[in-house]
Amino acid sequence: MDSLRKKTLENQGYRLVGDHSVIKICLWCKKSLKDEDTCYKNTFYGINSHRCVQMSPVIDVCSLSCEWCWRDVNKTSLKLDVVNSPKEIIDGCIKEQKKILQGFLGNKKTNLKKFKEAMKPKHFAISLTGEPTYYPELPELINELKKREISSFLVTNGTNPDMLKKLIKNQPTQLYITLPAPDEDVFKRVCRPLIKNAWGNILESLSLMSKFKRNVVRLTLVKDLNMLNPDGYSKLIKKAKPFFVEVKAGMATGYARYRIGYEQMPLHSEIKEFSKQIAKFTNYKVMDEKKESRVVLLMKEDKGRKLKSF
Repeated sequence: MDSLRKKTLENQGYRLVGDHSVIKICLWCKKSLKDEDTCYKNTFYGINSHRCVQMSPVIDVCSLSCEWCWRDVNKTSLKLDVVNSPKEIIDGCIKEQKKILQGFLGNKKTNLKKFKEAMKPKHFAISLTGEPTYYPELPELINELKKREISSFLVTNGTNPDMLKKLIKNQPTQLYITLPAPDEDVFKRVCRPLIKNAWGNILESLSLMSKFKRNVVRLTLVKDLNMLNPDGYSKLIKKAKPFFVEVKAGMATGYARYRIGYEQMPLHSEIKEFSKQIAKFTNYKVMDEKKESRVVLLMKEDKGRKLKSF
């Protein structure tokens, strides 16, 4: 990575870790430290927002270039030239997280008890940028987090089912698969895959979901792009049989502002209505929502969603 690219990322709030990993302090982590609010993961699953590290082990590696992606989608390779070890990545992410958060000691609104807790992260959201399943030592990374009693939410676009097969015996605390379209035609148009058979890979990944103890199908919806055909989404959801379904609005933030307009961002009321359509076509029910994040949670029954240990 050249110096200009590094400088651009740092100006955007990213902090590089090793040769290919990165963290960025989440807005909700900052809000939680000031007792202003918490993220939807706290609302839905009980995750402590102020103790969460938002990271990725592969900053510039992805198989898709989705229209609504707020990251820089100019990816050039699906392989890493150098592979850092899981311990290096985890230690580096925690170090950078703690370094950035030091500034909150100068803010009178900071909850000092939460700040002390934040110095000992208990959760990794492996979802920041890039496609994390292309990090070849991902099973070892997740197992190292488990050893440290740190929970993990892994978000994947589903185009690398071979890695998911390896993770069946090395499971993250919760696996997310983003379902970006109700059918292949819409998928190709709005996600512009960089690999062959990407849609087939997503379907294969969805077929593996039931092998994971905690799993989520996530819909990220944008008007005039993929916020259509709830019946099509529902058929795929019924086949995958996920424990959770999250329906979330795509937002015109970051680089997405160059590809989608603000008028294409669904309102929370529209996300809720679409969720009701999904519920109508499936045996899932609307269980919770986070209006500020424009996201709705669906489950078959409201049971076992809170993580007691974290």
